Amino acid sequence: MKGTSVKSTAHKGAVRKGAVPGNTRRGGAGQGRAGRGGAGRGSARRGGIGQGGAGRGLSRRAVVLIAGVLAALAALVGTGVAFSSRPDRVAAIDGHPVTRDELLFHLHRLAPTVQNELRNRYHLQGSIDWSAKAGDRTAFQRLTQRALDEIRRDKATLLLAQDRGLIDSPDHSDFLADLDAENARRADAIARGEVVYGLAEFSPEEYYSHRLTELTTALKQRLEPELGVTEAEVRQAFDADREAWSANATTYTYTKLVVPVPDGAPAAYAENLRRRVAEADGLAEVAEREPGATLTTATHQGGGPAAHDRDLTAVLGGLGQGQISAPVPGTGQITYYELDGKTVDERAAFAGYERRIRQSLIEEKFTQFLQRRVDSSHMEVDAAAVDAINAEDARL
Repeated sequence: MKGTSVKSTAHKGAVRKGAVPGNTRRGGAGQGRAGRGGAGRGSARRGGIGQGGAGRGLSRRAVVLIAGVLAALAALVGTGVAFSSRPDRVAAIDGHPVTRDELLFHLHRLAPTVQNELRNRYHLQGSIDWSAKAGDRTAFQRLTQRALDEIRRDKATLLLAQDRGLIDSPDHSDFLADLDAENARRADAIARGEVVYGLAEFSPEEYYSHRLTELTTALKQRLEPELGVTEAEVRQAFDADREAWSANATTYTYTKLVVPVPDGAPAAYAENLRRRVAEADGLAEVAEREPGATLTTATHQGGGPAAHDRDLTAVLGGLGQGQISAPVPGTGQITYYELDGKTVDERAAFAGYERRIRQSLIEEKFTQFLQRRVDSSHMEVDAAAVDAINAEDARL
């Protein structure tokens, strides 16, 4: 499984603070010892590949080993040159650049979230000192790691969106261009007197969330055939949690007791009533003893649109047959419910919930699919470039 690798300035070809992009010290990829006495002329003179210590030359295994080492060194130097050729690049994900401005944007965007997490985890008070230790790392180091992790995950979504033709490029500069274009479009529409839904103008942080949400929704729709949710999977999910999926197709028969609270009743009246209800053999027995109490029976069809219907479904749905609910206080009265029975129309329940169950399974499979892409991606980080960034750079 691919992961994240870190390139530091100890590697040849890496960017050093203040260095000219593209330049390397002598002895790097182009010159120095490797060119003067390495695997080229120098080795051959001393019994290397050309002649050999005893006139026989090196063994085939030694030649292969040397070639492998040289290839690894070339790849290492090549990575350093790739970073140094773009001084604004601080990382790369499968070859796609992550720029310094992009990292700064995410540091600023995620700072409030990380700040709250640090306060809760380490019981910090007041404003966060980003240079102070929070556990084994500074607060800013934790923020930086969070930003890099989010960039890696979000880039997987953006690259997938590019593959599916939803965007032209996953780069941060293209995101900023899209932001400017969207804000200009909204401003023009408002100037023409047209209705604009949502914000009149997006901030970069607002548009980033808006764009990522829209792309994720579009990707789920496009990938639905490939994700392959079958009828059998939908039915299995329904059967696994039948009670939850059947609420809107359940008919409840119940008894309702309404007890008026007398004027000037003591503070303990409600608690005393609760105790009497618990000791009685059903609400009918309580109704006979409580002055002014009203006892009624009724049926209720789950799934009603009104708030009262939803509240009643929530109360009755949590009861077993013969059970009495907790007291429901109201203005000048206290109400109790007793479930007498319920019936479920399973065919109606499955028909009513099939689309919702299918969508839930699509969401689950899409999340797994995207996570596999994240896990298989490879992120290279220029440690020196990242470490050179501080809280002030991120406007914290």
